Amino acid sequence: MRLIKSLILVAVCLCSMNAIAFCFVQAGERYHLDPMLLEAIAMQESSLNPRITNDNGPRLGKDYGLMQINSRHIPELVRMGVIRSPQNLLNDPCLNVQIGAWILARHLRTCGVNWHCLGSYNAGFFDKNAGKREHYANLIYNLYVRVNRSQEIAG
Repeated sequence: MRLIKSLILVAVCLCSMNAIAFCFVQAGERYHLDPMLLEAIAMQESSLNPRITNDNGPRLGKDYGLMQINSRHIPELVRMGVIRSPQNLLNDPCLNVQIGAWILARHLRTCGVNWHCLGSYNAGFFDKNAGKREHYANLIYNLYVRVNRSQEIAG
């Protein structure tokens, strides 16, 4: 009985990861972004945990889900009818990835398609955060290379 429960748990985890992988592909197609880049960002942001939250304190707000969508985006997302509450960001991993891809695409339109601009996903656009953007971009680049290698091995 214990073995059956373990096998079911493993199967559910594998199905969940396959479903999440589909979310990256779907969001990548919609926003013209590399799905493996989105996956690398989610690995950095949430360790691929769709229900994780992070409280950054009163000034920086709270982050939600796979792509760690910051609470500063919530009023706009509610106005647009994309979500009803922050809980939607935790209950729907694909929606969370779509929103993360939307935010990243907006950033890349603002400052260009380059690694430094990608760092703004985490560190914003303030001049004083240039070092943080660079550090974040390097983290994502290393994860992106790792995701690409694992896809090559699996493919």
